[in-house]
Amino acid sequence: MGLEIEDRPSDSPYIDRVWRSTSHGVDTMTSVATAHWDLVFWEHRGRFSAAVQGPEPRACPAPVPEEATFFGISFSLGTSMPHLPASRLVGGSAEIPDATPGSFWLKGSTWRVPGYDDAEAFVRRMVREGVLVRDPIVAAVFRGAPPDVSERTVQRRFAAATGLTPGSVRQIGRARRAAVLLLEGVPVHDVIHRLGYFDQPHLARSLSRYIGRTATQLSARSPSEPLSLLYKM
Repeated sequence: MGLEIEDRPSDSPYIDRVWRSTSHGVDTMTSVATAHWDLVFWEHRGRFSAAVQGPEPRACPAPVPEEATFFGISFSLGTSMPHLPASRLVGGSAEIPDATPGSFWLKGSTWRVPGYDDAEAFVRRMVREGVLVRDPIVAAVFRGAPPDVSERTVQRRFAAATGLTPGSVRQIGRARRAAVLLLEGVPVHDVIHRLGYFDQPHLARSLSRYIGRTATQLSARSPSEPLSLLYKM
């Protein structure tokens, strides 16, 4: 019972993760903060829906429809759809109308609904048709490469591609890594040292804001409600 999530990485530079899930006996989850946006498809009680889910700047409760199935593509940092600016999506979503189990409408064209195993082919078409673009500066900065442009340009490009600042992206990523380590049983003091938190209160504030859990709750692995997809960024 709960929220069962399966996910995989991708060799596409445009995709961060491909995932699918089913819900059983749960009506609420904690949606943890993420700097990525997702294209999500789901079916519930015979109705098929699709939406673009924007980045989440902080943890928040989210409803989970009973006995629903979901499939999503989480896009890499720097990847965006120019016709749907990321700044409009932060903390929210945009519904794709008239979606069916076989097709949906996106930027003036009909698209076949992708599956868990062929997401890469679907994304390649998005790139070919100019629906999806990737900013190499944002991708490089996220990997830790020194940018060859001004800090102001980096800030502007991050805002355009992600709707977030580079600092916010780093803080979200660090909190997610901390949560994963705690779930793996790493002691709190080791997490603080590994990830450069000042002290335990600093870690606690970060976890509360971005994960919606305390270190104790994560270490106990017995949350009151399930977490959304959580993996190291």
